[in-house]
Amino acid sequence: MKLSDLRPAEGATSSKKRIGRGEGSGLGKTAGRGHKGLRARSGGGTKPGYEGGQMPLQRRLPKRGFTNIFRKEYAIVHIKDLNRFEAGSIVDVAALKAAGLVKNAIAGVKLLADGELDRPLTLRVDKASRAAAGKVAAAGGALEVTSPC
Repeated sequence: MKLSDLRPAEGATSSKKRIGRGEGSGLGKTAGRGHKGLRARSGGGTKPGYEGGQMPLQRRLPKRGFTNIFRKEYAIVHIKDLNRFEAGSIVDVAALKAAGLVKNAIAGVKLLADGELDRPLTLRVDKASRAAAGKVAAAGGALEVTSPC
């Protein structure tokens, strides 16, 4: 037996409906959509979440909490990811972007203490945790922070 010999089981497949191909086909004129109505129209159909006039689930559930519109979202960099830089180099936002560690720093970059640092680096970030600052100092590096936590 070859792959080219394989066929679906008898009756497992049926030919595609050819709609709108004349009255004699049984699916001509309205093409199986009926006459008028929502689904008969071009682009017709229900919106996501529409439940046929019943009050939708997203409106039935109670609202909880709030969204802080002044929230600052920092790009996160871990200590263990900094070992790819040369010893003694200056690591700032531009260097982190070039290395692919940060995609877009909207409110800035925050350094967290996950992992170990085995070389001295000069880091220029917007925020850093106390533990991360301690690990940078222990490795013999310097940390310049614009607004510490």
